[in-house]
Amino acid sequence: MLPLEDITVVSLEQAVAAPFATRQLADLGARVIKVERPEVGDFARNYDTTVNGMSSHFVWLNRSKESLALDLKQEESKKVLESLLSNADVFIQNLAPGAVNRLGFSPEILKEKFPHLIICSISGYGSYGPYRDKKAYDLLVQCEAGLVSITGTEEQPSKAGISIGDIAAGMYTYSGILTALIARSKTGEGTVLEVSMLEALGEWMGYPVYYSYSGEEPKRTGASHATIYPYGPFEAGDNKLVFLGIQNDREWKRFCETVLDYPKLASEPKFDSNSKRVNSKSSLESEILSVFQTLTADEIIDRLEQAQIANAHMNTIQEFVNHPQLQVRNRWKEVNSPVGLIKTLIPPVTFDDIEHVMGDIPKIGEHNRSILKELGVKLTNFSQLDS
Repeated sequence: MLPLEDITVVSLEQAVAAPFATRQLADLGARVIKVERPEVGDFARNYDTTVNGMSSHFVWLNRSKESLALDLKQEESKKVLESLLSNADVFIQNLAPGAVNRLGFSPEILKEKFPHLIICSISGYGSYGPYRDKKAYDLLVQCEAGLVSITGTEEQPSKAGISIGDIAAGMYTYSGILTALIARSKTGEGTVLEVSMLEALGEWMGYPVYYSYSGEEPKRTGASHATIYPYGPFEAGDNKLVFLGIQNDREWKRFCETVLDYPKLASEPKFDSNSKRVNSKSSLESEILSVFQTLTADEIIDRLEQAQIANAHMNTIQEFVNHPQLQVRNRWKEVNSPVGLIKTLIPPVTFDDIEHVMGDIPKIGEHNRSILKELGVKLTNFSQLDS
């Protein structure tokens, strides 16, 4: 039996945060009913067409779900949603601020009607406060959380390359729902919880927040480290980047002896401690590059491995997809979709005795007939939903 096999989740979801949370619940066996707008569906379906005509975001976030197309401006559709919620375990929504309340499905109303229901709202900034109604795209939340101020180079700030605010909110929603299910198993009562992107990403900003006790702002250092050197990218003779990280003086000595073949460098007064190496970064970089420029990236990696110095290639996305470690560990699986089989990464938590569901990616309204029939609704009354 899968851990969440007897759990039903109904989700008014779009974009990234809520779909990421519910996909993880679905991977563990929960039945996830994704409520979408008829014809257009979750707007993330149309972000791009890069996966054989489907959106890369949608493919990533929506396997193993059932799609129910409901026009919630119609009373008949609202009754269908209410009927679903009467038997559901979890209700998740990340609509625009106030939208779910205007539809008549506020947490207060649902808690009174369905005491067993776990009700979760995801928003950009929370359910109250001066930023409640502010639009909260991922880039903008990264800015508000201070992330952009510490990401990038000294000259140019940059956002993270993925939707990290949405992902953080989705992760805390996922763990929050699991916590609420455990609590309900003890009390028999559901609960109301909310997750904001700003506060989720704020938790991930813990180190720079506490760094502010120094009275200084953390510096942007690109792919390098603000307080350790050598640490970060170095160019090899074949114009490829090699990343390395030296954590202590023992490693520094081995680096000079084995990698640079220059043991005397380790004891030079301006390089014999980490703080001195940071202060003399420019001149030390020249010493390192004078050796690295005579070697290929693979040759440098070999020397770093021999010296037991932490290192990495800077892989492209395709190189990551073909990563030998993922291949050996069989971390890829094909799932079905409206455009055929799609290769997808298996979830990162590996169980000895549980296999993730990893089911089909649905079309808009693909499960209208089966869900409405299950609820005892006459399909003729909902002809406009028969996608």
